[in-house]
Amino acid sequence: MQSYGIAAIAPFSHRLAFDNMPMDIQRLRCKVNFQALAFVPHVKTLGDALVNRLRYPSRKSSVVSTEYLEETSDERHKQGSGKFVVLHLRFDKDMAAHSACDFGGGKAEKLALAKYRQVIWQGRVLNSQFTDEELRNQGRCPLTPEEIGLLLAALGFDNSTRLYLASHKVYGGEARISTLRNLFPLMEDKKSLASTEERAKIKGKASLLAAVDYYVSMHSDIFISASPGNMHNALVGHRTYENLKTIRPNMALLGQLFLNKSMGWSEFQQAVRDGHRTRQGQIRIKKEKQSIYTYPAPDCMCRA
Repeated sequence: MQSYGIAAIAPFSHRLAFDNMPMDIQRLRCKVNFQALAFVPHVKTLGDALVNRLRYPSRKSSVVSTEYLEETSDERHKQGSGKFVVLHLRFDKDMAAHSACDFGGGKAEKLALAKYRQVIWQGRVLNSQFTDEELRNQGRCPLTPEEIGLLLAALGFDNSTRLYLASHKVYGGEARISTLRNLFPLMEDKKSLASTEERAKIKGKASLLAAVDYYVSMHSDIFISASPGNMHNALVGHRTYENLKTIRPNMALLGQLFLNKSMGWSEFQQAVRDGHRTRQGQIRIKKEKQSIYTYPAPDCMCRA
């Protein structure tokens, strides 16, 4: 700075203090983060179009019964129109490999993911030292498309639920999400809702694709994420600030339930509902060292 009169700021995330700050500064941070920042026009335009098509579908979709979902009547289907749920499903190869969890693909899949893990992270993956059972009991494994589908079904969502899939590339491709699609036949995504021309400006651009998903997620009636991460944390905080309902999966509980191969559906459903009674939109107060962008209460929320 003294030599050239220039300061270069390296990219950073959450490196500023969140504790013992003046309340005016905290509120300003939230207003900037949640109110002042806006998406570029073409992201907002496409996002609005997707939200509109989710709320007012142009064609009537048929309702299909499944083993786990109750059959719905035409009247109930009509009552559910206009509302939709966003599922953030980050289940790409990087996530699957880095988690070091077993996803049921047998020895070949385990070896392939281990090799990929070695190439990308040179073995520097903390989870590698634990067994799959230990990882699941600790809630460290991301939910697979099949598992998140069973979670939603256990919570009462049925085959009349309009579901938007916020995702990029799913590890295992279409075959991996076929069960989820069968459970929720009204599931949509960017590709199914928007034309090739509409998606031209965001095609192949990961940040813009994620921005559109974020925008749609902020306009949904309910949001749920299959795994924790930056997108999850940002949306949880933003939706809390806007008083919007967000379901936070109990990863440790679900890991234990999915390890139990002898549990029946009724028992599983009851355990899921009991374990998520306080995880369906209730505001969580920020603890020391936690980010106000994920936990905006009480610093940025009005007090009675």
